[in-house]
Amino acid sequence: MTETTSGTVELTITRIFEAPREIVFRCMLEPEHLTHFWGPIGVSTPIDKITIDPRPGGAFDTVMVNDASGEEYATHGVFVEIVEPERIVWTEPGMGITNASTFIDLGDGRTEVQIVQTNLPVEFTSDEAQAGFQSSLDRFAAYLATL
Repeated sequence: MTETTSGTVELTITRIFEAPREIVFRCMLEPEHLTHFWGPIGVSTPIDKITIDPRPGGAFDTVMVNDASGEEYATHGVFVEIVEPERIVWTEPGMGITNASTFIDLGDGRTEVQIVQTNLPVEFTSDEAQAGFQSSLDRFAAYLATL
């Protein structure tokens, strides 16, 4: 994590998944996959609340639903770059956050994903927020194991 002079941070998260790069990449762009893991433990993201238009300028919209309370959490993003199966970049207009994911084929059916979030508000780096993000990646790994 690197703090910037604007009071935001840059955060890099790296995970290795036991799945081929093409599958990992597709799972991050297709609603029928995202619905199984998008969001931390304790929330669901119904497929009818996911809109993906995978092209520069296209929408990345999700609504996560708290499993206990039914409270909804919307995310709106706009794709900046898509290089299949290597890279996905999207921004959250209004918040200024940029999410860049790079997919690296490690061979043997494994993929390293490097996620760099820039212009991230400091509160998004709290232990609770990061635990939620990591639990979403754990859910993703478990989902990939079912494919």
